[in-house]
Amino acid sequence: MNIGEVSKRSGLPAKTIRYYEDIGLIQPHRSDNGYRAFAESDLHKLAFLGRARALGFSIEDCRNLLTLYEDRSRASADVKQIAKTHLTRIDQKLAELQEMRATLAGLVSACAGDNRPDCPILADLSSHD
Repeated sequence: MNIGEVSKRSGLPAKTIRYYEDIGLIQPHRSDNGYRAFAESDLHKLAFLGRARALGFSIEDCRNLLTLYEDRSRASADVKQIAKTHLTRIDQKLAELQEMRATLAGLVSACAGDNRPDCPILADLSSHD
């Protein structure tokens, strides 16, 4: 398969596929004329990477997960640890987002939103605390 076909079948842009090749996540065969030639196994790896990235795994996590995916003697505990670590990062991000939301909701509620120039939102943003 050429990059256009594998892009269509994997749902990943060609630019992303080239990037994954550049950083060594995939190694498609190169034909005599230098064009990339993708095998079914490359398509499966790309679909795997696309799903992992959609779940927010980092490139390094994806690299580790792909290595484990290809290692049939792997321990599922290794995979679970990567996923648990990522889940912890997601939970931390959610907590940060909830805190930001609460702060912003309070500021929006405190702002009269009328024609007067005083605004608690701008006052908070300009504070040096």
